[in-house]
Amino acid sequence: MTDNNPIGLFDSGIGGTSIWKEIHTLLPNENTIYLADSKNAPYGEKTKEEIIHLSIKNTEFLLNQNCKIIVVACNTATTNAIKELREKYTIPFIGIEPAIKPAALHSQTQKIGILATKGTLNSDLFYKSVEQFKNIQIIEQIGFGLVELIENGKINSVEMKELLNQYLNPMIESNIDYLVLGCSHYPYLIPQIKSIIPNTIKIIDSGEAVAKQTKAVLLEKVGLREIDKISSQLFYTNANPKILSDILENKYSVIQKIF
Repeated sequence: MTDNNPIGLFDSGIGGTSIWKEIHTLLPNENTIYLADSKNAPYGEKTKEEIIHLSIKNTEFLLNQNCKIIVVACNTATTNAIKELREKYTIPFIGIEPAIKPAALHSQTQKIGILATKGTLNSDLFYKSVEQFKNIQIIEQIGFGLVELIENGKINSVEMKELLNQYLNPMIESNIDYLVLGCSHYPYLIPQIKSIIPNTIKIIDSGEAVAKQTKAVLLEKVGLREIDKISSQLFYTNANPKILSDILENKYSVIQKIF
């Protein structure tokens, strides 16, 4: 393992590219390999055992690509499987969890909303995070159908708008002042969300914090890449490569691979 080995990232699909973009912005000289397990999306509807199995499979793929650190760019996989991954492998893992803490600490109305998958909201890790803030009313909403629409390239569809209205309006009526996005797919919905919620409600996602943590762990345990040539950004998917290419604005080549 050398400093020049790539950062590996995996998600249940294309959503984790929102995390990849933050990491690439902060660490543009690092090589990266992104794995989109879109064939098995969404993870949020699967059992804990299934999520662990898929997370191990994705990790093995990235380890075979000689990754020096792995970012679990999926809230559901982090909250259900990162403990098992850290016990099984020696490579450092970076997880992604809903950013409950900053929302809870800064809320003036003492009410925050969280839009996340069923797998994240039902996880032990999420429960432990919420338990710290008993004075805050947390309005949870499972984002049924959102990941599937994003994975099918329907971010700006009528169906998406209808679902978001259905999920967000009760939160607005409850007087939340922070909305936490608890799925790495959801930052791609921010323009639609902003068209529904008042501008007094702040939106929080975990991308920037994950990027900073990735840099910190690299500096502490592995090292940053030596700058000798242009960095390499590889993307793999086991579904339609056009969907992943489109979300990346067709700036990078996407390799379709069965895994």
